[in-house]
Amino acid sequence: MSIPYLAQPEQQQQLEWLDGSTFSVLLDAAATGGQLTVGRFDAPKGEAPPFHLHTREDEVLMLIKGTARLWVGEEELELSEGGIVYLPRNIPHGYRVTSERADLLLIATPAGIEDMFRQGGRDLSTPRPENSELSKDVLAAAADAHGQIIVGPPR
Repeated sequence: MSIPYLAQPEQQQQLEWLDGSTFSVLLDAAATGGQLTVGRFDAPKGEAPPFHLHTREDEVLMLIKGTARLWVGEEELELSEGGIVYLPRNIPHGYRVTSERADLLLIATPAGIEDMFRQGGRDLSTPRPENSELSKDVLAAAADAHGQIIVGPPR
């Protein structure tokens, strides 16, 4: 049985992610009874995940602010402010932020992808160790452990 859940901004976990971006976990599996994950990226120009696919969840990305180039399978598209895309599982995809900053909303169903971000990212509520940086190997291992398949480099 699902119950309503309210997460105020100060209760939302913020993680350091790719290329100087942050990922905020707005709703996770615990909050939604495993039904969905909702997260939000604050990403700088050039931020781009590897070309990848999800084996466990379907994904929706909405570009709240900014612009991005999007690749879905063999298709290349421009995602403009307010644009939204549905990405079914097992479809290779990736994006690259083309504006100075982008605000992206992620919804994935079922829940669980937040654990990949938690494993590969760094919780911003803890101090950053000196001379540390997110490792591409750690990010790749997190993706693999959570049903993500990297099929190519960022585009």
